Amino acid sequence: MSHYLLRRLLIAIPSLIGISIVLFTILALAPGDPFEELATNPAVPPEVRTALRAKFGLDDPVHVRYLRWASAMLQGDWGFSFVSRVDADRLILQRLPATLFVIGSAQILALLVALPVGIYAATRPYSIFDQIANTLAFIGFSLPTFFTGLLFILLFSIYLDWLPFVYTEVNETGWRWWWGHLRQAIMPITVLGLFQGASMTRYVRSAVLDVIRLDYVTTARSKGLAERIVIGKHVVRNALIPVVTLVALQMPAVFGGAIVTEQIFRIPGIGSLLISSILANDTPVIMAVTFVFACLVILFNLIADVLYGWLDPRISYR
Repeated sequence: MSHYLLRRLLIAIPSLIGISIVLFTILALAPGDPFEELATNPAVPPEVRTALRAKFGLDDPVHVRYLRWASAMLQGDWGFSFVSRVDADRLILQRLPATLFVIGSAQILALLVALPVGIYAATRPYSIFDQIANTLAFIGFSLPTFFTGLLFILLFSIYLDWLPFVYTEVNETGWRWWWGHLRQAIMPITVLGLFQGASMTRYVRSAVLDVIRLDYVTTARSKGLAERIVIGKHVVRNALIPVVTLVALQMPAVFGGAIVTEQIFRIPGIGSLLISSILANDTPVIMAVTFVFACLVILFNLIADVLYGWLDPRISYR
């Protein structure tokens, strides 16, 4: 296992280098200047603007700037925010927990919905339950998160006044502090979780239907095993392998949906940090946030590969 993980990590290094080169080149060639406000401010002398651009190396060739950025990254320097006047890694560490909490909770909710519904629908194909589940799944992943987010705000915040529709500072202690943060997170977690759960339900149903018709399942039933044991022990584990692949491959879409959801509910996460940095042309923060997204996607794919061996003993880590 350790050799397998080491090998996969070594494979991930060229991927991260390639991603960083593409991201840095696109940001370097994109229109906009982080010092645009200084250029239009008559109170700032031109020599000050020139000195700042020289200090940050904004006039150097792209490959020189990339090598400087990569060298600084290896030393733990993720760049300096031109807008917030603080280090980019400090901004990310302040906002990363909120994003990971929302995304992680949404994925757990999606699995809690997709697994039982998809498995039960596959064991009773074309039944009333299966048709209703399929219809709701189609509706769920057809509606974008920004639309369902606005619907949730209108229903639960404006009409019913049950939940807050934006994140605010919780000035409480003890269990009230936890409850205040949970109330604020319920809607964004539900919006993301149901969106992901709707598409996963279809894949779970399809995967279980493919496995449940195999000969070894028929053999297990002929031995007199209970249907619960046949489904739980012999069908579900093999059917979950493509589902794990789907979850890993959907992580970029999950992070993309989280960016939109964070904007709707004003979640202080790295998604909202990315949007505000793009609007302000704060390229060091944009580069740092997108690179963190890339690292998280590769990490989740590595976790998925590790889970394959646990789900199917025939898969070796050699």
